[in-house]
Amino acid sequence: MTDRAGCAGERRTPSGAVLRTPIAALLTTLLAASAVLFGAGGAEAAGYRYWSFWEANGKDWAYATQGPALLRPDDGTVQGFRFSVSEDSADADQPRRAPDFGAICADTPAKDGSKRVALVIDPGTAADAPDGEEPPALRTACARIAPDASSAEALASVAKPLRYDSSAMICAISGYPKSGCGEQVSGDGGKKDGSGKPSAPAASSAPAADDGDGGDDGDGGGGPSAGLLVGIGAVLLLGVAAVFQARRRR
Repeated sequence: MTDRAGCAGERRTPSGAVLRTPIAALLTTLLAASAVLFGAGGAEAAGYRYWSFWEANGKDWAYATQGPALLRPDDGTVQGFRFSVSEDSADADQPRRAPDFGAICADTPAKDGSKRVALVIDPGTAADAPDGEEPPALRTACARIAPDASSAEALASVAKPLRYDSSAMICAISGYPKSGCGEQVSGDGGKKDGSGKPSAPAASSAPAADDGDGGDDGDGGGGPSAGLLVGIGAVLLLGVAAVFQARRRR
């Protein structure tokens, strides 16, 4: 009598169970597809290099919810600008000096008919810099401007030359960097993770999000998205159904 293990279309697993070749092939394909999907979810995407805009929140920094051209700060406000490679507003690096109006504007007394805005201008580190450029030193300045002046006007009064793109995004402060504006940086270059496109608030100094919902994902881009996991689950569910159906036909 012919042994069942030798029948065409069947093979034995290491445990001795009979596994039909088509089912084995299907499971192998499903596992391979899952591995590819998980790999795609964990792969490092590209980041963007840009100037982010910050406001003092007590002794800490908070990512600005308006762009510098729209925001009209009060007297005594502290604002910051930081050049870096980041994923989004949640991932962006803050200015590396604490907001301290008293220290920054100590030599700029109050004056009628004007307001004072303290600025921290942080060009970032060498890892943030475009190829061939060295970031200038971090500096602070106390801008004295008209009562109704914007944050952009405060910056222009102490940090020329400024460079903007057609969407009013700040590309360069005090001439740094010499070129480029929110350019993409590959996932294996730049500083730290450098993954994902910034999804800063509209009219901010950062590029707008391209994820289709206009919001900040805030997940750091470090793992598979919910949609990806759902897709993997659907693939595996179909595989289980196929195996079950094949067994019923036996």
